[in-house]
Order: sequence, then structure tokens, then C-alpha cells
Amino acid sequence: QVHVVESGGGLVQAGDSLRLTCEASGRPGSRLPMGWFRQAPGKEREFVAAISWNGDNIDYTDSVKGRFTIYREDAKNTVYLQMNSLKTEDTAVYYCAVRVYGPGGRPRDINVYDYWGQGTQVTVSS
Repeated sequence: QVHVVESGGGLVQAGDSLRLTCEASGRPGSRLPMGWFRQAPGKEREFVAAISWNGDNIDYTDSVKGRFTIYREDAKNTVYLQMNSLKTEDTAVYYCAVRVYGPGGRPRDINVYDYWGQGTQVTVSS
């Protein structure tokens, strides 16, 4: 069992920055692929960013490229999402996802992840 906890959300103005943190526990000694997704009201959950177990492979959805950065702490299942130049359309609940079982599938695919956090709200006002 893996326990996933996100933190760092909040209310900010357009153009501001936030850093989200995701901590996954329950698999000591294992480094796991992880990803960030978000869900705005009335919309489906969508892919934001993903990082491989060693940090060598990173992917972003087009709308956040150049503004968001995903990175992980060495030797830990702690992943960060640095969000700069926030826009009102970034408003959503942000979820961290952890992949334990594999292989197969693309990091952008919501179905490849096995454990999810409870989400953290990010609200960007104009």
C-alpha cells in the first residue's frame, strides 16, 4: 500500500507562483514514477506533468510547458511541481499519482497510475 499526500495549493493572483509537493510513502527503497494531474470544475481530470523513477524522463502537457517544472528529490518518492506565471485557467484541484505496477502505457495515461492523493486546490484569480 502506498500513501500519497499533496500539499502547497492555495489562492494566488495571475502571474504568481506556487510549488506543490507530493510525498509517497509505503515503498521504502523503491523510487517510483510519479505524475501530476488536475481537474477543473465540470471537466475531466487531465495530465499535467510526469517524471520517471530516476528523473531522467519528464513530460508536460503543452499548456504548461515553459511555466511548470516537475522535479524529484534524490532517493525519495517526493516530487515537486513548481508553477510559475500562473493563469486563471490553471485553477483546478491538483492530484499526485504514483505508479507502482508496470510496465506498459504512457506516463500521460491516467490509467497507468496505481495510487492517488486526495488533491490540493489551486485557485488563480485575475
